[in-house]
Amino acid sequence: MTHTSTRSAMSRRWAGATGALMLGLLTACGGGGGDGRGDPGVVSNCTSPTARKQWLQDYFQGSLSVLPQYFWYRSSPNPAPAGFVDEADYFNALLYTGGDPNFTAADRWSNAESTAEFTRFFGDGQTLGYGVSVAGLEVSGNRNAPLYVRIVDLGSPAASAGVARGDQVVSIGPYSAAEIIDQVTADNFTILSPAVANTAVRMVLRKPAGTTVTVDLTSAVYALTPVSDAKVVTNASGRRIGYVFVRNMVSQAQSGMASAFASFRANGVQDLVVDLRYNGGGVIDIGRQLASYIGGTQDNNKVYARLLFNDQNQGKNTDTLFQALGSSLDMGRVYVLAGERTCSAAEQVVNGLRGIGMPVTVVGNTSCGKPVGFVPQSDGCGTTYNVVNFESVNALNQGRYFNGIVADCPVAENFQTPIGGNADPLFNAARLMADGSACAAAGGGLATVQSATGGEGGSAQRRRPRPGADGERAGMFSR
Repeated sequence: MTHTSTRSAMSRRWAGATGALMLGLLTACGGGGGDGRGDPGVVSNCTSPTARKQWLQDYFQGSLSVLPQYFWYRSSPNPAPAGFVDEADYFNALLYTGGDPNFTAADRWSNAESTAEFTRFFGDGQTLGYGVSVAGLEVSGNRNAPLYVRIVDLGSPAASAGVARGDQVVSIGPYSAAEIIDQVTADNFTILSPAVANTAVRMVLRKPAGTTVTVDLTSAVYALTPVSDAKVVTNASGRRIGYVFVRNMVSQAQSGMASAFASFRANGVQDLVVDLRYNGGGVIDIGRQLASYIGGTQDNNKVYARLLFNDQNQGKNTDTLFQALGSSLDMGRVYVLAGERTCSAAEQVVNGLRGIGMPVTVVGNTSCGKPVGFVPQSDGCGTTYNVVNFESVNALNQGRYFNGIVADCPVAENFQTPIGGNADPLFNAARLMADGSACAAAGGGLATVQSATGGEGGSAQRRRPRPGADGERAGMFSR
């Protein structure tokens, strides 16, 4: 899901939220309370700011006819809508600010976006942008550090222009690398997040060979590649290792996962490395399928995730089960490559497998910490709300990892080496551990990335990347 930590940033997210697209995909789950109240419909009058704000209040807090949908409705502010300029301003005012001893951190996940944008990404498997992301989180607060390109999307404008992981950023548009790091630190880095297609930006990059190049990019809509680089490698010991990079939990990932695991099964892999370091999550069912491929038939019909709604929506509580899939591996253990951009439905894969006793070794860095999810709700006026509606726990009722899932083997990433390549520190550490090496002997135990807003533990809020800029779209959707 998309989250921005400042009101001005949230306002930018509303810039394209116009029109009146209403899809069945976005209709809220059914259900009602014993008192006759039900789920919200759509805004009665899209041209009325008053009607739109009132609809928001009813959605969050409930009314005489609507059940409250917000997970933290009992503990969150409930100001009158009249004192706010528009629904974007009012939305921010309704978010949970912390205080509940069971949920000490404020809501930093709920967001709003245009229905067209939501549908394009999670329905059509496409995105709008340049297709290039930088490693800003790792140098946040250190403006003199080198800033590297960390990933380029296949089939994107950046890929077509020759931008590559490991390129050092000299400037993007009018901003130097130091200024960009300042923007990431202040959470207002937007230049790589165009609002519309055909938006031009110039990047000046220093290639690994030392040459400086100027690249002109134009934003476009391009197809996601949710699964890539599935391969089988053989360690020096002769042990066969399956590796797969899963970027997005969207329906288009299904064919890639099926192909990858069919290859793993045919090649008799003995260990598995699943790379989720840049996976912000998405649809729960896709994460469930990934976990089912890993666990195999031995885990069929066991609880993968338990979705728990607020006290007024207990009828929606759901157990999502592992499923029997062809080409599943029945692995006895799995290595997951993760970091601060591993979020939501991606974290749920780790938690779900651990809930049934699967040994999961997380290599890399602590994940983003989002054990809550959304039931996307369209207001009928062109805006889709992704608001925290439920928390997710595993079969052992373990969840609430708001400070992230800590890496079992901390390994610092090297952005100058290819992802999943022979020199990738995370992949190499997992391979060596599969051969019996301890974490430190595998290159682990290195300093983990520290957030700009505080370390791990307690109720400190860890920095999360804003999707489309430095980070991935973070989401856990129940459908």
